[in-house]
Amino acid sequence: MQTIGYAAQSKDSVLAPFSFERRDLRAGDVAIDILYCGVCHSDLHHAHNDWGNTVYPAVPGHEIVGRVSAVGEGVTRYAVGDNVAVGCMVDSCQHCDQCDKGEEQLCRNGFTGTYGGHDPVFDTPTRGGYSKHIVVREEFVLRVPNGLDLSRVAPLLCAGITTYSPLKSWNVQPGSRVGVVGLGGLGHMAVKLASAMGAHVTVLSRSDAKKADAMALGADALLVSSDPEAMAAAASQFDLIIDTVPVEHDVQPYVPLLDVDGTIVLVGQVGPVGEVNSIPLLFGRRRVAGSLIGGIAETQEMLDFCGEKNVLPDIEMIRMDEINDAYERLVKADVRYRFVIDMASLDLAA
Repeated sequence: MQTIGYAAQSKDSVLAPFSFERRDLRAGDVAIDILYCGVCHSDLHHAHNDWGNTVYPAVPGHEIVGRVSAVGEGVTRYAVGDNVAVGCMVDSCQHCDQCDKGEEQLCRNGFTGTYGGHDPVFDTPTRGGYSKHIVVREEFVLRVPNGLDLSRVAPLLCAGITTYSPLKSWNVQPGSRVGVVGLGGLGHMAVKLASAMGAHVTVLSRSDAKKADAMALGADALLVSSDPEAMAAAASQFDLIIDTVPVEHDVQPYVPLLDVDGTIVLVGQVGPVGEVNSIPLLFGRRRVAGSLIGGIAETQEMLDFCGEKNVLPDIEMIRMDEINDAYERLVKADVRYRFVIDMASLDLAA
């Protein structure tokens, strides 16, 4: 299948139109016409080779919403015309203990990323959703619940599951006390999801400038993390803290805010963290943990939950030819709260 997308040709180049091929349908494959694709901070890191493993040309995009255009002869779950989605993974070994448990993101043999992974047919890196079409094996295609606004669903496939998974793993329920560090693409989804689960949600921010925004998103309070007195008064007040900050930062100030058996979960930063003093960990049986997206079954559960509760991200729609400007704004955190590309604009942009 011939298609067109936007690709980076090197770490220093802007994204530009790029023609390439998708594989022909295998028996278990689903072909999808992409309608919308979210823009994730990981896309920018991949395009710029910030993690040192990008192979060019690189087509980012792992928050994909589209419509089924064709199915392989062995496909049973989807039919032409279905509204579907694809997230951060398009394959895994399917036979290790983690895959058997529905935790494909923790596959012992490594999952295949929607971009930057390995396409077994072409023996090339996988290419993502900044394109007109994609072909994905049936097991990694998700169903979009009826009634959800398709134009706003895409960020749920990364920002949504990245924050939903730890909320579920640490058993957030009505009455749980949840803190959210950072109010960007991930943070605003953590607030919305935790609130929809019935938790008491507090946003932790360096100033009170985002208080009105936090409350509008469903938070119950805002704690100014730069205020020593406020932080001291909040000691032992949280069962769970979701830390969504995407850059290196000091985690230590948040640890004493946890109650006994409380956990702070890192979902934003990839890489080294600063020193964490063991004293508040030991004397409160507190934990510092991490969480990586979620499995396919849990991602479908998240979509169904969002369909039931009508939880959707706040987005700014852009054209495909605005992606480089969007990257510049993303670096400056100048988006409320997630960019989504209208892929109908790709024909004009190309």
